[in-house]
Amino acid sequence: MRCRRRPGWANIRCMEEPAESLRSDQVDLRRWRMSDLDALERAIHESLDHLVPWMPWAADPGRRQTAEFLARSHEKWETGADFSYAITSDAEVIGSCSLMRRIGAGGLEIGYWIHPGRTGRGLVTMAVAGLVDAGFQLDGIDHIEIHHDAANHASGAVARRSGFTEIARVPAPEGPLTSGESGTDVIWRMTADEWRARTAGTGTVRGAS
Repeated sequence: MRCRRRPGWANIRCMEEPAESLRSDQVDLRRWRMSDLDALERAIHESLDHLVPWMPWAADPGRRQTAEFLARSHEKWETGADFSYAITSDAEVIGSCSLMRRIGAGGLEIGYWIHPGRTGRGLVTMAVAGLVDAGFQLDGIDHIEIHHDAANHASGAVARRSGFTEIARVPAPEGPLTSGESGTDVIWRMTADEWRARTAGTGTVRGAS
């Protein structure tokens, strides 16, 4: 838990949050910062063919939109709504991932994407392991979910390899939003007990700072 005083606050405010940097096998996750604008913009533009079928925001990936994403990431981290990280390898930004408080009490949702030149190496699975471990260190979190469109088989493969269990297929609230989407969402879940059993004795990921 982090405690801090800010202008306008009468008292010191304490808010639980994950570490700002995480080491997970061959990838490092670190909190996004505004100075990442050029690196993130480059990674997005090199990944557009990979992103456009699944990510509605990728249809309009201008520099202003990328800067707004970084600003929102900062704001949401400060309020505890979302915790978004750059996925890096050898200090190069190769993707993005997040822990998001949008599935109700006791739960977090994970989102992720990675540069197509880095797929097929298990790097997203490593990033997911880092997020899951960090998420279950937060008080009150007893389950973590991955949601993706049923046609996005790559995302489903990451969830499966990470040890998540498919629990439901439901109509997407707003229907298909991109060229690749089917309009059916697949929901995968990992419980805290399942994660502890999966990682017992492995010395799994911990926050670096």
